[in-house]
Amino acid sequence: MSGRFVRASKYRHVFGRPTRKEQCYDNLRISKNAWDTNLIKVRSLLPPDRSLEAIGADVQKANPLYLSVNWEAGGGGSFAVIPVNERGRLPEQIPLFKGHTGPVLDTDWNPFNDSLIASGSDDGKFLTAVQVFIWTVPKNFTLYTPKDVEPRDVTPVSKLSGHTRKVGHVLFNPSAENILGTSSGDYTIKLWDIEAGTPRLTLRHADIVQSMSWSANGSLMVTTSRDKKLRVWDVRQERPAQEVAGHGGAKNSRAVWMGELDRVATTGFSKMSDRQLALWDIRTLQAPVGGFYSLDSISGVCMPFWDDGTQCLYLAGKGDGNIRYYEYENDSFEPLSEYKSADPQRGVAFTPKRGVNLHDNEVARAYKTVNDTYIEPISFIVPRRAEVFQHDIYPPSTGSQPGLPSADWFAGKDALPPKIDLEKVYDGEEPVAVAAESKPAPVFATRAASPPPKKEAEPQKSTPASTAAQRELPPSIKESKSSISEMASKFADNDDSEEDDGSSGFDRPSRSPDHTAPPKASHSAMKAPEKQRDRSPVKHTIAQPPQDEPSASKATSPDAPFEPDLEILGTLDEISSLLKWQNQALLEQQKNLVAQTEWLSQLTAEIDTLKAIWPHSRGSARKGV
Repeated sequence: MSGRFVRASKYRHVFGRPTRKEQCYDNLRISKNAWDTNLIKVRSLLPPDRSLEAIGADVQKANPLYLSVNWEAGGGGSFAVIPVNERGRLPEQIPLFKGHTGPVLDTDWNPFNDSLIASGSDDGKFLTAVQVFIWTVPKNFTLYTPKDVEPRDVTPVSKLSGHTRKVGHVLFNPSAENILGTSSGDYTIKLWDIEAGTPRLTLRHADIVQSMSWSANGSLMVTTSRDKKLRVWDVRQERPAQEVAGHGGAKNSRAVWMGELDRVATTGFSKMSDRQLALWDIRTLQAPVGGFYSLDSISGVCMPFWDDGTQCLYLAGKGDGNIRYYEYENDSFEPLSEYKSADPQRGVAFTPKRGVNLHDNEVARAYKTVNDTYIEPISFIVPRRAEVFQHDIYPPSTGSQPGLPSADWFAGKDALPPKIDLEKVYDGEEPVAVAAESKPAPVFATRAASPPPKKEAEPQKSTPASTAAQRELPPSIKESKSSISEMASKFADNDDSEEDDGSSGFDRPSRSPDHTAPPKASHSAMKAPEKQRDRSPVKHTIAQPPQDEPSASKATSPDAPFEPDLEILGTLDEISSLLKWQNQALLEQQKNLVAQTEWLSQLTAEIDTLKAIWPHSRGSARKGV
């Protein structure tokens, strides 16, 4: 029965549904730069109750969902922004976001302003100060222009200067408004107030940063770097709160903060170049929880994506077309399934929860690059036949309002962004804000923590007990055995002295009728436990030797050592006999199995003989006919 046990889960049957080629975003020139990045990012304020097929031109009037794609272009770096409703084969010339002098390496959308995007590039080859650009998507932006009109490129609205080498990653704070983190080849991460245009904080590393991820309230950040270290930063202190050796392989590793949990998931490689997955507790970062989990031996970097609503982790590998997904439960990752495709991917992005299709029970949607020419949407769906909102798979999700302004965040305050009730969105109504529950900041093992909660119960433990017996714990089995052996040795010495004197309790039994109190067991009863269980009157009147009286007083006092009941010895004999009986039964079963095996062998031989004779007898019968 244990082999057929299946773990209960709402997401056990989640499957990935691909999109037809004509519904993809085709005719793209995706960047071929070798920098390790996701290549595409997605942002949405799209009403989640509407599928891609149901979106019409009226979305242009609202807030469409945008895709940003690193573009392969000469004469400077650029990237493209694609409205999600403009599917199919795109025009040969489209408006690009131009301004960088080197290839664009990464982009990120502002989580609280769907028309604001930041970009980082490899401008260090041409400029002394590398710049991070801030862009605004024009109103009613579209890729299609009239035939006689050339597309107009978009220019940045602001520039952030401070890094001395290429900017490889840009990432907005998920809670505070207008706070941007950027990592560079100068081994630093700078935290910008994009309203003021100045870097406020700097996190210094020992090598190039390979990935970074914010905590849910934006107070902490986890990073991986080329020195194979995993660091958890208290960013406003500008120092790592925890630092530990990560994956041991030479290739890149990634890290993702698991939403509002105090856990971090990392992907990387072992020293034997096997892809690995690890789960870390940020409070005690000495080693991963349960060790490193080996995935496969594929050489592509594994990109992790965390869904806080479903508590699922998605792993997309570069160079292969598969996307694995796991469910986090009981402090481990339970495998759910895997989306398999023959088309390899170099970049993957996941849409926010407010952009999924609630009516189709879509819990996640990914966008993957294929052959650097088009982007394919993949929907992950829970198969259910229901016409009402599914509360169990759609908990409140993060909305579009920040938790606090940038000034409060730099002042040291923390807050989670408010969430929205997806049921209202399902019904086509205005989303209702749900207050996010603030959780206390984790206490790291390296810090001087307050006294542990165990000390709170010390006053109760210090209360004196009424007797010594209440203060002492019951003796263990070893203590019981040792006390029995000591008693046996003591009485054995007394037997020798009594035999020398010629006086034995069995020679002169006392049958006094006045003896009504049950006496204690004598040394002869220790040697004969079978007779002790009979409770015969003879043993009740056995004369006790005088040297046993002090021991009797000890037995009756509360401080006396524990003396086990003599019936234990008889019980051990019964257990021994029961084990012997079981062994005999097992031997008989083995004999029966051997006999049955021999019988089956004989039957098999007879069947083979009949099979061999049957064709000859059938042929002779035909000849006779």
